[in-house]
Amino acid sequence: MLISSLLGALVGLVLGLTGAGGGILAVPALVFGMGWSMQQAAPVALLAVASGALIGAVEGLRKHLVRWRAALLMALAALPCIGFGVSQAQLLPQRWLLGLFAAVMLLVAARLLRRGRPRAAHDALAPAALAPIDQTTGRIRWSWATAALIVGIGAVTGFMTGLLGVGGGFVIVPLLRRYSGVSMHGIVATSLLVIAVVSSGGVLIALLHGAVIPLAASAWFAGATAAGMLLGRLLARRLSAHQVQYGFALVLTVVACGLLARSLEAI
Repeated sequence: MLISSLLGALVGLVLGLTGAGGGILAVPALVFGMGWSMQQAAPVALLAVASGALIGAVEGLRKHLVRWRAALLMALAALPCIGFGVSQAQLLPQRWLLGLFAAVMLLVAARLLRRGRPRAAHDALAPAALAPIDQTTGRIRWSWATAALIVGIGAVTGFMTGLLGVGGGFVIVPLLRRYSGVSMHGIVATSLLVIAVVSSGGVLIALLHGAVIPLAASAWFAGATAAGMLLGRLLARRLSAHQVQYGFALVLTVVACGLLARSLEAI
């Protein structure tokens, strides 16, 4: 139980520091730390990520940062796609899942390193902003294009949640940042609420597909993740966004290389 607790605390710490993207480390932590396959690790990782994300989502709701209409639509679009992702994960060989997960982590790391600067002021007003903010009400100005964007993000998030056991923050945050006028704080808070709902749904769907969750290890891992999330939120106030961003990118790169090596061993 000590190992699962330490792993959960580490994942929660990163989740608290990064906002919505740290949950991507949950599956690799269980694969390396517990020696589980990705199919075994995915539902436990989702359970832990859901508990950690819920804490951040509650904080965002309390501060009125969550765009709850967008979050609800995203979650509704994601839930039907989770089962398809889970079924594909059960069909794919372990080495392909490990390699795919590593590729996703490297893409996320590359995006973090490229970003390297605060969001430009003109981004929110760019023609590509499919979910602009009404300057009078402060709310998203909804249109068919806006709804299509949110549904599309939700569908991809649901599929990736089922396939890889990730919360989907690495999908939600960059797409909302690129195509919406929502502030970064609002994006992270909204993403955490979606992650909490979708990850919980992912656990239930995985159970329906025959997944077996070790209750004791899962409880310790999830509890430690929640505690680490709280600590990470406190530390995030003392670190600059650039320090967190580059540090997270470095961790992702190292872990991705480890997964690639593991995938080659499975051949």
